[in-house]
Amino acid sequence: MQRLLFVYNPTSGTGRIKSELAGVVDTFTKAGWLTTVYPTQEKGDAARAVRELGGQFQRVVCAGGDGTLSEVASGLLALDCPPPLGYVPFGSTNDCAATLHLPRSSSRAALVAAGAGEPTPVDMGLLNGRPFVYVAAFGAFTKVAYDTPQDLKKTFGHLAYVFGGIASLPTITPYHIKVEYDGGQVLEDDFFFGMVANSLSIGGMKLPKSEQVVLDDGLFEVTLVKKPLSLADLANGLQALINLSPADGGALVQFQASRLVFSCDQPIPWTIDGEFGGSQTVSRVENRRRALRIIQGT
Repeated sequence: MQRLLFVYNPTSGTGRIKSELAGVVDTFTKAGWLTTVYPTQEKGDAARAVRELGGQFQRVVCAGGDGTLSEVASGLLALDCPPPLGYVPFGSTNDCAATLHLPRSSSRAALVAAGAGEPTPVDMGLLNGRPFVYVAAFGAFTKVAYDTPQDLKKTFGHLAYVFGGIASLPTITPYHIKVEYDGGQVLEDDFFFGMVANSLSIGGMKLPKSEQVVLDDGLFEVTLVKKPLSLADLANGLQALINLSPADGGALVQFQASRLVFSCDQPIPWTIDGEFGGSQTVSRVENRRRALRIIQGT
């Protein structure tokens, strides 16, 4: 019998995982897995547990929100031969679940993780050496991701981030940033938002041209929104930020890249996968192509 490590976050999202835990574990058992269950105890615990234990198992599955998935993936990256990773989403927004075509039902998602899905190579990102699964971002809306109260996330989902981001716009100071990326290309301007992503949706909202996103092509989708110079520019920038619409009067810059360096004369606070990712004057982002195998739905 093959062994499966099941790591879950008991406080994620609405907390409904506690009532559905037995059914999820039963699904693994019926699929032929000898399952070890590990409830996380604190922030960073999932990464540590997987780093220390993951090499003893043929499969690792996590349950919780995107932050839990990010932690578990970080732990797996530390292993020489990481096993495939399954995901049972229980979070508020679940961008990764949408990207991986996973069902909303925990029982059906558990079936996918147990064997109905296909382990598929997926790129991982590194921000100053710290792993992320689907996005690293700075500026407007990013501080909202880790400052929004959990009860608002439960009630309003991605709208909680949008409302919080709109409220924060008057206080946002743009960053003057030099961006160096693949092939010696350079871009320099004032930006009030930036995002390096490998995902079909961000904050619960499907991105335009998502059909062009390839999860294992070694490339990030990069989005930068320029500083508004007038009320009209502010409206265009806000529209670009919420909808990532190309009809924005030049506020939006989009391209693909595998390696980027962001340089600024002041520290830039980042979020990675919805959690605070540190502040640096020079931030290096690197794509690790096909670093993990993550089990996708159909």
